[in-house]
Amino acid sequence: MLSDRPRVVLAPPGAADAAMLIAANRANREFHAPWVTPPVDETGFAAWLADCALPNREVRLARLAETGALVGVVSLTEIVHRALCSAYLGFYGLRDMAGQGLMTEAVGSLVRLAFDAFGLHRVEANVQPGNAPSLALLARLGFRREGFSPRYLFIAGAWRDHVRLARLADEAPGFAPGSRQREA
Repeated sequence: MLSDRPRVVLAPPGAADAAMLIAANRANREFHAPWVTPPVDETGFAAWLADCALPNREVRLARLAETGALVGVVSLTEIVHRALCSAYLGFYGLRDMAGQGLMTEAVGSLVRLAFDAFGLHRVEANVQPGNAPSLALLARLGFRREGFSPRYLFIAGAWRDHVRLARLADEAPGFAPGSRQREA
């Protein structure tokens, strides 16, 4: 019988996660290149953790529910309410956890939080065109392609093209239009 319990849980990062996250990021440098450049030393981790604490960000470590092993990192950044009511989605996983649907579950959980708990209307993701696994993950979660942005983000020493994808709250299962919109 299949369990309804999530395989992945999300938790905010903290200073106690430094050694574990740095080690995981170092071990996955080749896996992450050229898609993302997460912190691989104490200075980088401290700067990243300070960014995580900004009021317009929600960053979570994705961990296996049963063991606590790190699966990856998911984030909402540039969260804006009022008329825009949107955020940017970011994520990366670890090679040893790939191919099991764990990051799909983690990203899906964060997108549900974006719509249900944070009251957002839109979540946008920007992915390099050659990053087929991330594009497929977003497609599984109902994101649709909206466009192409040449030389959009500076990653790993170069301006990189990105495909722009988005999902709207009213496209999410169980959404009641107007029920979560914030005016303040």
